Formats: sequence, structure tokens, C-alpha cells
Amino acid sequence: MIAIIDYGTGNLRSVQKAFEKIGATALIATDPTSLRRAEKIVLPGVSAFKDAMDGLVQLGLVETIKEQIADGKPFLGICIGLQLLFTKSYEDGEHDGLDVIPGEVVRFSSAGIKVPHMGWNGLQQKTGAPLLAGIPDGAHMYFAHSYHGVPADSGVLATETEHGVRFASSVWTGNVFATQFHPEKSQRYGLRLLRNFVEA
Repeated sequence: MIAIIDYGTGNLRSVQKAFEKIGATALIATDPTSLRRAEKIVLPGVSAFKDAMDGLVQLGLVETIKEQIADGKPFLGICIGLQLLFTKSYEDGEHDGLDVIPGEVVRFSSAGIKVPHMGWNGLQQKTGAPLLAGIPDGAHMYFAHSYHGVPADSGVLATETEHGVRFASSVWTGNVFATQFHPEKSQRYGLRLLRNFVEA
């Protein structure tokens, strides 16, 4: 069973429906016990960084998430779910994240680009991450964000995407894979990524 973390905001139902479309069972989870019982965990969302972290703290999920990741449980972060894995974010101040991936979350600042970065854009693959199997280099995914993660170690970059700067559109380290794009909104290749996660 896949647990989709509900921290009080985000696009949970669309993620759940995408898993259902590929024949997987995914349940909404709001408590530590559900995460520990799950075979895999998904942290999705469309939210401000601080609001999302506050939601995880209030539900008592922060240490459980870290515990489950440390224990090797497959973990997928989506959009703000990627950003929350970083050490800190500078969205509306400075806020601590889960610190699973050392680095920081910053706003797009290049001149002449639209912020938020919204719509379809291509992936430039950097590693042979298992969740990218069957997804060609250059495949387009759907994005909607104003901030992006900057990992301290470029070795965790699974894909990069160009939007004024080359930014981390997905990261991969061990049992953790996270995307800045929305696979549940990215049609064929997004569903392939979710299927890869289910089958991993």
C-alpha cells in the first residue's frame, strides 16, 4: 500500500487518482502509524514551504518521515514535496526543511523569465535513476512553481530543466526520488514515472 501524506493542503486527490489509473492502491495518510505500515510513501503538494512544514509538524510526521527514509522505505516527493526535503527554504523568510537532501530552496531570479514557472518543459537526464526508466531524455513534464531546490551535492541531480537557469527538476538519492514537476499532471511520461515507483 502507498501512503499519500495529507498535511492540510495540496493536490492529494489528483495524485491518488493517477495511482488508481495505473492500478495501484494509494491511501491518504495523516498519522505516523499509517506511514510506518505503508510499503511506500508519497509527499505531494501545492503550498507555501512554511505552511507545508507547519502542517507536518502539527501532525507529528517530521520524525516519522525521516525515520522511514532512513529505514530505506521508497519515498517520492512531488513539487513542494521535493522542496521540503532540503535543508532550508527562503520562501517568505528563512525556514527549516526536513534536511534529507543538503541544500536550499530559492526563488527564480533571472531577468526576463516568467515567475511562476508554469507549463510544460523538458527534462535533461543526469543519471540512470530507476524511476526514469522508459522516459526519454528531453521528455516534457508539467511544472507550476516559483522556487526551486539547489542541492549542495550535484550528484543527487536526476534531471535538470532550463528556465532562465538550469535547475534541479528531480533529485535521487538511495530510496528517495523527488520531482519539481507534477507527474500526476504530466500525462504519458508522468504516469510512467509513477508506475516505475509502484514497481520499484
